[in-house]
Amino acid sequence: MRLDKFLKVSRLIKRRTLAKEVADQGRILVNGNKAKASSVVKEGDELQIRFGQKVVTARIDQLRENVRKEQTAEMYTILNEEKLDKVDPSFVDDEA
Repeated sequence: MRLDKFLKVSRLIKRRTLAKEVADQGRILVNGNKAKASSVVKEGDELQIRFGQKVVTARIDQLRENVRKEQTAEMYTILNEEKLDKVDPSFVDDEA
């Protein structure tokens, strides 16, 4: 499944276009590597998503095409949430 679609279906990010923008800005890592919106993710992959000054680390537990709002929490496990004091160099856009 594409990364942007997973983020939308799981409701980690509410809109697919926003998920694409976040990925294109280099703010998502999949298993430690920068990921594009079109990157393919699978069960067991670890995502690191930077939301402003917060980094959320989650593991993909299930991939589903359609899911009810109440079932979205079954799709992933939050492993860590941390607030950033400084910019993490692994999230800095190399092209800027």
